[in-house]
Formats: sequence, C-alpha cells, structure tokens
Amino acid sequence: MSGDTDTAPVPGTAPILDTAPVPGFSLPIQVVEAPGGFSAWLAEDHSVPVVSVSWSWEGGAALDPAGMEGAASMLSTLLTEGAGGLDALAFADAARDEAIGVNFDADRDSFEGGFRALLPALPKAVELARLAMTAPRFDDEAVARVRARAIASARQALEGPRGRASRAFWAAAFPSHPAGRPANGTAESIAAITVDAMRDLLARQVHRGGLLVAASGAITAPQLAAMLPELFGALSGGTPPALPPLPAFTGFGTQVVPVTASQSMLLFGQQGIPVKDPEWETAQVVMRIFSGGGFSSRLMKSLREERGLTYGVYAGLDQLFGNSVLVGSAATANARVAEALDLLRAEWKRMAEGGPTQEEMADAVSFLTGSQPLQFTDSRRIANTLLAMRRNDRPLDWLERRPERLRAIGRDRAAKLAARLLAPGTLSITIAGQPAGL
Repeated sequence: MSGDTDTAPVPGTAPILDTAPVPGFSLPIQVVEAPGGFSAWLAEDHSVPVVSVSWSWEGGAALDPAGMEGAASMLSTLLTEGAGGLDALAFADAARDEAIGVNFDADRDSFEGGFRALLPALPKAVELARLAMTAPRFDDEAVARVRARAIASARQALEGPRGRASRAFWAAAFPSHPAGRPANGTAESIAAITVDAMRDLLARQVHRGGLLVAASGAITAPQLAAMLPELFGALSGGTPPALPPLPAFTGFGTQVVPVTASQSMLLFGQQGIPVKDPEWETAQVVMRIFSGGGFSSRLMKSLREERGLTYGVYAGLDQLFGNSVLVGSAATANARVAEALDLLRAEWKRMAEGGPTQEEMADAVSFLTGSQPLQFTDSRRIANTLLAMRRNDRPLDWLERRPERLRAIGRDRAAKLAARLLAPGTLSITIAGQPAGL
C-alpha cells in the first residue's frame, strides 16, 4: 500500500483530504471530493496495475413492489445484459476483450455496483458501468433468459430443507417488514415482474443522492476525482426512498416445516444489536468464541465433537437495515433433533450466564487481530471493505485502531455483553425436515 502524502488540489476540483496513518495495521484511506458533489474513499496501491471501484445505495429488495419480490435482484442481473448500443453478447464481449468485470447486486437492504479493471482499460470500464446504470436495454431475449434462470433458482431453493427453513424463519421473524420477504423472490413473484416495474425500480433506486463510493488499487486521488463525474454524472438527482427501520425480532418459539429428507435443517435466532452499538466488536469476540471459531467454538465442541450430532454449526450477527439478527444453523439426523435442540439451548444459557473464559478471550482476540490483514489481499476486497465502513458510518481509522480496541475488551465486559445478547428464553427455532417427536 502506498503511504499517505500531502496532495495538492487538482485545478477545478475540491481539495482532497488525507488522513495520517495510525501505528499498527495500516490501510491509509484518502477522502476524495470531486465536482458534482461526489466523494469516495480511496486505498491507493500501485503494486499491481488493477483498479477496483465499488458503490451502493440503500434500497435493494426492500424496494421490490408487492407481489414482484425478486425485482431488484432481476434488475441487477439485467443491467449487464445489454446497454446503450450493445446487446447482451456485445456488452459481454466488450468487457471480456479488456478483462473488465462489471457487476451489480441487490441485497435485502442495498443495491450495489462495481467494476474491476486493468489500468489501461479503466476508461472502458467506466463507459460500460455508466451505460449499465443509465441505458439498460431490457431486450426480450435477455429478460426471458434471466427470468427463466431466476425461477429455476427459486424453485431449486425450496427443494431441500435449508431453503424451506430460511423462507419460514424470516417470514415468522419479520411478518410485516421487507426483511421477512424472500430477497430473490419466488417462482410466482418472478413470473409477475414486468419490464416497466424494473424500469420504475431503477428510477427509484439509482440516483446521485445517497450514493456511497469506495475505490482501491492503482489510481491516484486526482485521477479518481476526475473519474467520479464521468461515472456518475449522468445519474438523475434525488435520493432513493428511505427504508423502514427494522422492527424488533418477533419471537415465534419453535416451528416445524415438513420436508421429506433424511436430515432436518435447524435455523435458530433472536434479536441482535445495532451495527453502531458501542459493544459491536465485543459481540464479535463473544460470537467467535461461542459459534464462529470453527472446531474451537463451544457449539462445535458440544454438538459435533462430543455428541456427533452435526457436521457443522454456526451462528453470527447478520446485518440488515442498520441493525442485526443473531442467527445460526445446523443440520442433524431427524431422530436426533430433540437432543440437538437441548444441547443448543444449554450452551446458549451457559454462555449467557457465565460468559467466556480468560483463555477463550485471549485466543479469540489473537485470532481476530492476527487474521485482519488477510482480509485485504486484493483490490476488490479492499474496496468492498471501505464501502462497508462508509455504510456503517465508521471513522477513517476504524481498521487501524481495531486491534487496540479488541485488546481492550476484558473478560468481564465480554461476559456482560453475552448476558445482554444471548437470551435463551427468546430463542426462536425453525426446523425443516421430519424431526422425530416434534
């Protein structure tokens, strides 16, 4: 990574702000301001001639029209299936010929775009991404092909216990909120999506307002400042509609979804904590010990190593709508579901009442601090990380100061958070399969 230096303003642009590096893990981030009110976070690195740019808006599947769930997902795919004077094949050829990757994606609460390109191909990447956002074609052949693939995927997701459990879990947890709807839609809702509905969704979603941008790689701050108006200047003004806040998790006890299978899928969860909660990182440490540390986690030791009930069990904080849901999953034989549930609840209670041990704390903090640099091995991952920081309103030095924040979390503090986060009495469980005795 290049170090931070004082950068003189480019004529005709606003100043470019730099931040001084903080001792420890170093990922210098520059805040780039550009004409038109655009801004971006940049991690500059000229070790390889590659540039990655990522951007997003709030929205995504949350803006799907009722009865047309999956519209944002389908739209995100169609944006690169032909734009401007390029049909689907010509668009793909133009990207492939210069090794450009242009992508869009719709999550439950966001709509994202990005590209990765070699430095000489950067102008072409900007052109293709701009066309995709401002002049998608929605050709009949492309729409039919994307729709057919989406319907097949939606049907396949419900063929096994995992997809059925997920559908039932989220619908029960958030029955009157977009978080409870299937983000990728159902076979019926996808079939109902019209081109007019997708055009309307695009007009509501893609604006200059609400846009967050991050970049990484072989591009300087002045170059990025000049590129931003080229990439986004043709977008309309305004801002995507505000999203409804995530309501409290609706506890629903235990529900069984009958599925013919040799194993049952267990999906379990409860209310999480806000992403901006001061104890967010304490929760990461606790969940690493409880269920996210592979074979060293408590749930894996109890359910797999000691009882052989499952090949794997995991739980973590799933971020959505500025909040989170503590959600986990495991699969076990139908005859052993009741035993698995008893152990799960017992471990939930043990962690809530006693918290982690000092040895567990030391191991978790050591892993989280030591593995952090491995998350930044390529420009795309770095750009996506910067974008997530912007979305979660993190300060510029969030990554550099993370190790010292983690080391400052004592066992008592972690135990207090575990008691607050893990509430055995409110744990809700969906079982998809043929569980014996339930």
